[in-house]
Amino acid sequence: MSGSWVSIIWLAGALVLAMSALRSHRMNARKGITMALIWVAIFFVAAAFFGALG
Repeated sequence: MSGSWVSIIWLAGALVLAMSALRSHRMNARKGITMALIWVAIFFVAAAFFGALG
């Protein structure tokens, strides 16, 4: 049970760190959303590729 709380806290910290990195580069919301969608597409294609392999 405590392991799940640690994971949630770690994930929140990682999200805060990533968001602060984006803010430091003064990236606007549109570019950030575009980059996020590109990363989602990359991971989807990779998962589909490895899923098709077996």
